[in-house]
Amino acid sequence: MRQIPAHIQAVIAPVVESLDCELVGIEYGRQGNRGLLRVYIDKENGVGVSDCQRVSHQLSGVLDVEDIIQEQYQLEVSSPGLDRPLFTLKHFAQFAGHKVKLKLVTPINGQRKFRGTLQGVENEQVIVNIGENELVLALGAIDKANLIADF
Repeated sequence: MRQIPAHIQAVIAPVVESLDCELVGIEYGRQGNRGLLRVYIDKENGVGVSDCQRVSHQLSGVLDVEDIIQEQYQLEVSSPGLDRPLFTLKHFAQFAGHKVKLKLVTPINGQRKFRGTLQGVENEQVIVNIGENELVLALGAIDKANLIADF
């Protein structure tokens, strides 16, 4: 799943924010023969099921009226969870020091999946320690990134 275009995010973000939630990120992908629109939300004290229901209900109405997704799709509103997805440079900076798993758009030395420790952001580049090596990536080179829950 990849982040969706900015014009779709521009419709979704105001709805989420009007319900006192933060829009963490949006993914859109295929699930079977239809699309899956996944919207991640958060709040200072965390989100509950009722927050997800409120946002889902409001988004459903707005997305139906705006008709910005032409195919059939399922809407899923969720908290980021323990394996929080990272979408923006701000997220990568915020969670510096945490373990992360990455899937890249194109392989590096034949490898697309990496696990390491997020070092943060420098010059708009994401820095991850992979063992003894340092991986420096443009945000656009990352297909998917998630924190690894550390218990």
